[in-house]
Amino acid sequence: MSFRRTSILIPVLAFAAGTVYLQAQRPARVDDVALRNAAQSKGEDWLSYGFTPQETRYSPLDQINAANVSRLGLASSYEVGPGGGGQEATPLVHNGVIYSTTQWSVVFAVDLRTGKEKWRWDPEVNQTAVRSKICCGVVQRGIAIYDGKIIAPSIDGRLFGLDQETGKPVWETRVAYTQENYTLTMAPRIAKGKVIIGVAGAEYPVRGFIAAFDAKTGVQSWKFYTVPSPTDKDPGLVKALATWPKNIVGGGGATVWDAISYDPELELVYFGTGNAGPWSEDTRVSKGFDLLYAASIVAVDVNTGLYKWHYQNVPGDEWDYDSVQHLLQADVTIKGVKRKVIMQANKNGFLYTLDRTNGKFIRAIPFAKINWALGLDEVTGRPIINPQAKYSETESVNITPGPGGAHNWSPMSFNPNLGLLFLSGQSAATGMTYAVQPNFTYNPQGQNMGIVFGGRGAAAAKPVAGAAGGGRGGAAAAPAENVSPEVAAARAAAAAAAATAAANAPPPPAPAKLREPLNVIGPDVTGGFLMAYDPASGTERWRVPGGSAIGGGTVATAGGIVFQATGGTLYAYSADKGTKLLELKTGMPGQMAPPITFMVDGKQYVALQVGNGANPPPPGGAAAPANPTAPPAVKPRLLVYALDGTAKLP
Repeated sequence: MSFRRTSILIPVLAFAAGTVYLQAQRPARVDDVALRNAAQSKGEDWLSYGFTPQETRYSPLDQINAANVSRLGLASSYEVGPGGGGQEATPLVHNGVIYSTTQWSVVFAVDLRTGKEKWRWDPEVNQTAVRSKICCGVVQRGIAIYDGKIIAPSIDGRLFGLDQETGKPVWETRVAYTQENYTLTMAPRIAKGKVIIGVAGAEYPVRGFIAAFDAKTGVQSWKFYTVPSPTDKDPGLVKALATWPKNIVGGGGATVWDAISYDPELELVYFGTGNAGPWSEDTRVSKGFDLLYAASIVAVDVNTGLYKWHYQNVPGDEWDYDSVQHLLQADVTIKGVKRKVIMQANKNGFLYTLDRTNGKFIRAIPFAKINWALGLDEVTGRPIINPQAKYSETESVNITPGPGGAHNWSPMSFNPNLGLLFLSGQSAATGMTYAVQPNFTYNPQGQNMGIVFGGRGAAAAKPVAGAAGGGRGGAAAAPAENVSPEVAAARAAAAAAAATAAANAPPPPAPAKLREPLNVIGPDVTGGFLMAYDPASGTERWRVPGGSAIGGGTVATAGGIVFQATGGTLYAYSADKGTKLLELKTGMPGQMAPPITFMVDGKQYVALQVGNGANPPPPGGAAAPANPTAPPAVKPRLLVYALDGTAKLP
């Protein structure tokens, strides 16, 4: 599908002068030096997922600032594809071309001067076969750019090196197989000439890992498993083996599906890991085990992939507290000492600051309501688990944050001049109710959560197929059919057998008893928010309503602005005080990806992707009947904004 150009982004008269400007300011090819020095650049391009290897998402551009941001308007828009899932990708910009990805791993390049699609690559994923393997949405979070290639993951486990000029594959390699229940949804990162990427799928029977591939050839350089096995040689994994039961249920989980950060000076790659599977310790038979390196932040050597250090946010996690959220590095003076830190706003509701040289705990604060823990050990950072937060088959408990988390995949940003971290989150009035699934049976090919949600923790009883129905809520009687006596007899026999089975079936388990409400720690706030945090003092600087755990990604700029995209709206706030400067309705429904900012021919722009599009039918099923009164599905688009933009959506 080709893009629709709604306006020419850059005036043609500026083209020649702009070309000279670009050649003088921007590298012709993206290499390790360009990526490493992004923070010292003038900010014209956006060359990696987090702008810098440290994932700061801070742009030195200041043409758009607090005084004029209210003039921001749409400059251009492009239809990125049919959709079928939320937009989560961060686009990249290099030399006046924007590159990105959308549902089903389709990659595209658009010339920002002409508004025309430059190329498009569709890996042609087998959607029917793959859809049932995807845990949490048909999404892609981004791509990488390096040495004349766009590095693009395919949700079915493939990884491509595409020619930056043509979009044609230079190499193709295999990270994982959907036949083994792995998928790829994260944005790859480049570190010392290597493509770093992890896998998704922890609700399935998988063993999580992160791997590195040569960016020139696609050949695998190393792989680090996040769940140990007796055959591992890495001392870090040998150490971790004692923290797991001998007979691990399934593969263990602990997948690496989002956060990666890289320190070029320390030559360390940092990543977060997902939950262990199944969720409850009763179903995975792991009482008393920490389960390293699930629900952890891990550092490995970029050259070898060997373990360097870890910090486990939630030992023995039972609440789906993945630790894959954005990992952001900064150099911060804490108690008079300049520290190299790495920060994460975790799903579990704590905002962590760690020493990134060794993984030592510095501090953490609750930024949302929390009842699963009573606090953290001040020295080690180990959580003090609330004993009342444990659940079983007979006793359920309402936990906050719930599985969606207080903060999920949406990226944070950090203004080094102000020393402030900006993050979007959610503080729930009530959490999610958990109970252990009665009579759990492990499924070697499907999801294995081992719990039931909602109500008082009990699963609703399901009717037996073929049993007699009727009464309130029953289906209307079907019209009589003219069938042969043989067919009628067969149907009667089947109905009788089903009725007998229903009569002899054991009664459904009794609802699990809901515990009394748990004590809550953290700020007494409810709803979505954007907040500024001062890591030097460990205090919240300001907080405004808006955002959520899932959406609301941010970017900070030298113009004194924090941009946030959430709820179909692009917001701008003053970075120092949180004053709302802009509330710009995009006119597009559906999930919003994080914004970026860049400059083309001397003019600053802000861009983001938004929209879900039409939902596909289930695997092997037919599409739902069309609702004649419902508005048509709006296909996702890439929106580009500039000062005094006047373009209209088609």
